[in-house]
Amino acid sequence: GYSNSTYGVDGRWGFGEFGTVTGFLAETSTPGLEGNDRSWSLGGSYDSPQWLFTLDYVQVGEDFNPEVGFLNRSGYRNGVMRILRRYRPVKSRIGLQEIRPHVSYSGYWDFDGFQENGFLHIDNHLEWKNSAELHTGINFTREGLLEPYEISDGVIIPPGTYDNSELSLAAFSNQGAWISFSMSAIIGGFYNGDRVTLRPSMRLRWGEKFNSELSYSQNDVNLPEGDFVTRVGQLRLAYSFTPSVTLEALIQYNNVSDFWSSNLRFSWLQSANNGLFIVYNDIQGFDQYSGDVPNRSLIVKYNFLFDLF
Repeated sequence: GYSNSTYGVDGRWGFGEFGTVTGFLAETSTPGLEGNDRSWSLGGSYDSPQWLFTLDYVQVGEDFNPEVGFLNRSGYRNGVMRILRRYRPVKSRIGLQEIRPHVSYSGYWDFDGFQENGFLHIDNHLEWKNSAELHTGINFTREGLLEPYEISDGVIIPPGTYDNSELSLAAFSNQGAWISFSMSAIIGGFYNGDRVTLRPSMRLRWGEKFNSELSYSQNDVNLPEGDFVTRVGQLRLAYSFTPSVTLEALIQYNNVSDFWSSNLRFSWLQSANNGLFIVYNDIQGFDQYSGDVPNRSLIVKYNFLFDLF
């Protein structure tokens, strides 16, 4: 018969008032996967009212295979670093509450030393006393391809290492108000071309019962191999009849594959994660990324937790 085993240990240690060290070590045993089947991580953080420092490293072997767990990918090394300073002006003529300059970096490498991804982010967040925010940043990116990559229908990017820079801007009104808005934009290089990304959104709230969010994302990409535009729209609605009875709806549209999907969920909770759930899904069109095909489904589920002792 077939068997799969996973062994691991993890820990979290605090030092001082603001410091933390975390780490884990794990190994799997799977027939046919006898190579590098280990994974480990080590990280630390210092989070005070004025400063934030984080440093993390993760390594996942090519044959690490926790079949009952959740793993996005295997065969990589990932390093992450972040430094942030919090500064609150004593007096501000324009009503500034906090200034947060920061820099962060994240990179992925395979076990041959090839860098698959790199992201250096330099930013400054301005937050006003009315909770509005403005983010102004610049990103330096690296994308490495060992094989041709079909990023869109008929648009194939050749193998290589692509270094780019881009401007990143975001603005938020008071997200706690009954109506709020946000807008983010990314403008700059993309593989061997360039792109412009726009993401506007609006939230509407009526007391504690009704919440909604309408969001839109557009990528306008120009490459030597071809140009394309992707558009994704999303509408979220949620109404709470009581704290334990909720009706939620999610509607999404993707123009790349002319794909519509809707999800309707009714929940009646007796306690956390226990109760009645009724879910209706409706998919129209074919999604080339997830493989979803047109279908309708109705799911009824009831959870109840028995306390025998």
